[in-house]
This record gives sequence, C-alpha cells and structure tokens, in this order.
Amino acid sequence: MIRISLFLIICLIFSANVSAQKQIPQTLFWDSGTLQKEKSKLNDLISKADKLVKADKVYSVMNKEQVPPSGDKHDYMSQAPYWWADPTKPNGLPYIRRDGERNPELNKISDTNEMDSLIEDAETTTLAYYFSGDEKYAGHSAKLIRTWFIDEKTRQNPNLNFGQGIPGINTGRGIGLIETRELYRIIDAAILLQNSKSWTNADHQALKKWFGDYLKWMLESDIGKDESDEKNNHGTYYDVQIISYAIFADKPDIARKQIEITKQRIKDQFEKDGSQPLELARTLSWNYTNMNLFGFFTLARLAENLKIDLWNFETEDGKSIKKGFDWLIPFVKNEKNWTYQQIKPRSFNLTVQLLRLAAQKYKNPELSGLADKLEEKGLQTSH
Repeated sequence: MIRISLFLIICLIFSANVSAQKQIPQTLFWDSGTLQKEKSKLNDLISKADKLVKADKVYSVMNKEQVPPSGDKHDYMSQAPYWWADPTKPNGLPYIRRDGERNPELNKISDTNEMDSLIEDAETTTLAYYFSGDEKYAGHSAKLIRTWFIDEKTRQNPNLNFGQGIPGINTGRGIGLIETRELYRIIDAAILLQNSKSWTNADHQALKKWFGDYLKWMLESDIGKDESDEKNNHGTYYDVQIISYAIFADKPDIARKQIEITKQRIKDQFEKDGSQPLELARTLSWNYTNMNLFGFFTLARLAENLKIDLWNFETEDGKSIKKGFDWLIPFVKNEKNWTYQQIKPRSFNLTVQLLRLAAQKYKNPELSGLADKLEEKGLQTSH
C-alpha cells in the first residue's frame, strides 16, 4: 500500500515564515492549497531531514545481491508479493497465489524497498529545502535522485522487465509496474529543486530523459502493454504513470490521450452508486478500495496540469470519482459496517489523504475535521 505522503504539508509554503512569500513552482501533484497543516509539522519535517542528511544514505539497484536474468544489475528486479512456494511440490515450484498475504521472501531482493526509501527520503529533504532554503537538504536530495536515475555507475535502466516475477512461472510481468506508481513524487521533488545550486539544468534534463525513456518503454514494450490492459487499480496507476511522465517529458499530447483512457476506466471500474467491484472482491477490500480511489484522485490532480477537470467529470451513464468518494464516507463515519472481506485491520492512511484532498477540491471543510479525528485515533482500526 502507498505510505502517507509528505505532500500533505505542502501548504506550509504559506504558513512558514521562511517561505511565506514564495509561489509554488508548477509541480505535478503538490499544490499551494493542498491541505492546511499546522506549522508545528515543519519542525518534524526538518528534524527528519536532518537525520537523513547526517546518515547520508543513498539507494541504488546495484545494491541487490541478485543478478537479473538479463545479466545486468542495472535492471530493476522484484518478486511477486502474494505468491508462495507450493507445499505439495518438493521444490515448491511453481509458486501459488495467496491474495493479500505478503511473502517475506520478496525482501531478499532489495530494489523495491530501496526505491520506496528513495522516494520518501528525496521528498522529505526536498521539502525541507523548499521551506527552509538550506542548501544541505537540496544537496542530499539531489544526490539521491542522481544516484538512482542519472549516475552511469548506479542508475536504474529505464525498464521494469523483471518486476514481480513469479518463481517457476515467469521472470517479470506487467503487474510489476505497480511498484513504480509513486515515481511522480520524484518528479515533483526535482521541480522544487530547480532553484538549488545542487540540482543543475543538466541534472534536470537528464532526469527528463530517463522518464521519457521509461515512458517509451511503458508504451511500447510487451510488459508495458500488458499492464495497460489491466482493469483494476493496476490500470489506474498505469495511467498515473503515463500521464505524469508524459507531462514531465514535455509530451502533453500523450498525457491528454491517456486521460481519455482514464475516463473510460471510471466507467469500467465504478458502479453508479460509487462502489468498486474489482477492488471489493479482494481479500483486502478496504485497502484496495482506498488505494484505487486515491489513484483516481491523483489522476484528477495531474489532469489539472492540462486544464482538464476529472474531479467533477461524470460518464454518460452517471459514474464518477466523486460518487466513488461519497460511497466510501458512510463507512469512514461508521454509519455502515464494512462487510466485505478484509483479512487485516483496515488502514486509514490513504483515507486521511482522500478526505483532505476532497475537502479542498469539493470545498467541504467538514471532511478535514473527519480526517483530524482519524489521525487522532492512530489511523488504524479493526472494525
């Protein structure tokens, strides 16, 4: 699941003394109105960033012990999380699926966890730089991004040929593309770094090239095409990636074309009452319903960059992401019991983000209060 993102404090731009006069650059997802957070959060951010700068840890696909089938460690590699050794077979092969149950074996390949940490750390130190103006934070963030995407010795090749391979079945598959669904946060970090001496125009152009190359691979490779046809959250986050990478790589026509596909996904994935049957069928139905809706909210924010309104878009048969959000609210308020399968305690991390975004985009401050209550409860409950 997506971890709670530090974009939630971006509006400190207007409450922090050090940056009260700044206007936010044209980032893809973060915006100046994104969720009012108290000024004390800035201290938490700076404290975390200080620890990251002191530790000076960077991440790379080259750190994994395994060598991908290509023989090139620059290729990203991971194992399917919900697939386990078959106990009825002497060698356990081929693996069998247990939906919602993560196999700890996947942690033996470090690329996934390192990418997650890269995104989190780069975002933290970038925001610390943006709010404080202290170049040390920009320096660390720039180093993180260059190490993963630009430096020839440590960079990831712009493909995901070996994502979420299943032992005994394949070495990679389209579904693996879900693992790069949050890379738009790296793009926004780079945009905020552009005024820093630590992040040069050459760096920025090199990063644009990487995302342009990865976009091309997603659109043209067999694995990328396979993921584009997925009907559930995988299709949603495929669109998130295509649209964000296309905007960043100065290919707006590709982004606009993909938004039309997103509109069709809204028709295909939601019922008229706002429910999401494909996500409700999962063993972690609550988590996946929230995850997929957050994907559509992300798409709506990205579409704003192209002056397209998905927040209020409705299909000809009356389906919309707004109705998807409204359908969820009675369960958030405990006015209805969640009766769908959920084999682990419900997580409300994404629910809080959905509430805060909806409060802003649909001009409903009551939703911010509901988000505050969830945060006070610790974001998780079992009922």
